[in-house]
Amino acid sequence: MREVSILFGAERLTLRVPAHADILTGPDIPRLEDPQAAVLAALQSPIASPPLRALAEKQRPASVVITMSDITRPVPNELLITAILAELHAAGVADDACTILIATGMHRPSTPREREIMLGKDLLRRCRVVDHEAGKQDSLVSISEDPPVSINRIYADAELKIVTGLIEPHFMAGYSGGRKGICPGLVDLRTVQRFHGHKTMGDPSAVEGKLVGNPCHEIAMRVAGLMGCDFLVNAAITHDRQLAGVFAGQMVAAHQIGCEQVGAWTSANVDRPYDLVVQSAGGYPLDESFYQTVKGMVTALPALRDDSILLMCSACTEVGSPEYTDLMMQRGSDFRGFLDHIRATEATAKDQWQYQMQTRVLERIGVERLVLANDGLPIDVQRKLAVTPAPGVGDVAARAQQVIDELLQRTPDARIAVIPEGPYTMLRTERVR
Repeated sequence: MREVSILFGAERLTLRVPAHADILTGPDIPRLEDPQAAVLAALQSPIASPPLRALAEKQRPASVVITMSDITRPVPNELLITAILAELHAAGVADDACTILIATGMHRPSTPREREIMLGKDLLRRCRVVDHEAGKQDSLVSISEDPPVSINRIYADAELKIVTGLIEPHFMAGYSGGRKGICPGLVDLRTVQRFHGHKTMGDPSAVEGKLVGNPCHEIAMRVAGLMGCDFLVNAAITHDRQLAGVFAGQMVAAHQIGCEQVGAWTSANVDRPYDLVVQSAGGYPLDESFYQTVKGMVTALPALRDDSILLMCSACTEVGSPEYTDLMMQRGSDFRGFLDHIRATEATAKDQWQYQMQTRVLERIGVERLVLANDGLPIDVQRKLAVTPAPGVGDVAARAQQVIDELLQRTPDARIAVIPEGPYTMLRTERVR
C-alpha cells in the first residue's frame, strides 16, 4: 500500500491505496517565477489586441467595469486587478471611474469576508465592488429580443469593459474563462435557463475540454458577441494554485490560446475503466457545496463502467442554493422521475441543470455505486442527494478508507484510480467500455 493525498476542503485528505493504483493527474505545471511581471507583460503585449493602456488612452473612458469570478473559482483576483488598475492609472483613469463587478451568474451574492479573501482590503477601499444579481430586473438592461437577453446594466453602460477569470476544464462548457465571464456570469435568469436548459445539458457535446460544437459554449459566445468585451485577462494556475499563465487581449483569441495550454496541462489519459475511482471534489473553495461537488462526479465519467464504484470525497457543508436544495430534497431519491419531469416541459427551474448533470453518472453506475465521503452534511440529507453515504464509523477519512479496504478484501487485484485534483483534471480516452 502507499499513501496518496487529495484536495479536500482547505487541506488534503490522505488515503492508502495499493501500489498498483493509478494516480490520474496532468503533467507538472511550471509556475511563473515573477507573477507581477508576468501579468504586466500580458497587459502590455496582449494577444490580438492593442495594450490595455493604449486602449484606455484612446477611449479616455469616464466609466470602466472590471468583471471577476465569485468565491467558487480560485482566481488570483487581487494580482490581476491591481495590475489592471495600474495600467489604467498610467492612461489617466482614476479609481473612482472603475467598478469591480462580481460575475455571480445564478450564484448567491458574495459576503464581505469572501470579498476580502478575493480582493484584499486595499482594492476594497479603492474601488466600488458590486455583485451581479440576475433576479433584480432594475439592475439589468435588454440587449436582444429574439432570443430575449438581458445583461447587467453596469457592464452594459461602461465605456471600457474588461473581463477577468480563470481558465480551467469545465464539465459542461468545455473550459471556463473567456465568454463565461459575460454569459452566464452577467446575464438574466431566462438566458441562464437557455444556457442550462435540459436539451443543452443533454447534448453529448456539452462536456469538458470541448468547445467546437458545444452548445453551452455557442450560447455563451452569441451573448458575449452581442454585448462585447474590450479586453480579456484570464489566468491559469498550477496544481497548488500558483500562477502558471496569463492570457490577455482580444476575448476569443486570448481565450482560445489559453484553453489549448490549459488542456495540455490538465489532461490525464485513461486506457480502460476502473473498478474504483477515488475522486476529489476539488478542495476549497469548490467543494464548499454539494452543488459544486457534482462537477467532480461528472468529470470522472471516462474512467467508469456500469459496475464501477465512484468514491466522491467532498468537504461540503451546504447543499447549494435554496432552489437547488429544495429540488434535491424533493426529487433526489428518484432521478429517473426527475428526468421524465424535465423532459416533459420547456421550463427550466433554477439550478435543475446540476442535478441533470449528476444523472449522467447515475445512469452509468446507479445511486448505490456513487458513494459520498463527507462529514459536513447530516446523513439523512446525504441520502436525499442521489448518493450513497460512505458507510462505517469514524471520520470522513476512516469511512473513505473503509470503502477502499472492503473492495480490496473482495477483489485484491481491483483496478483503482485516484484523481487528486478532482474536476481540475480532464480524463482523455479513445474508448471506454
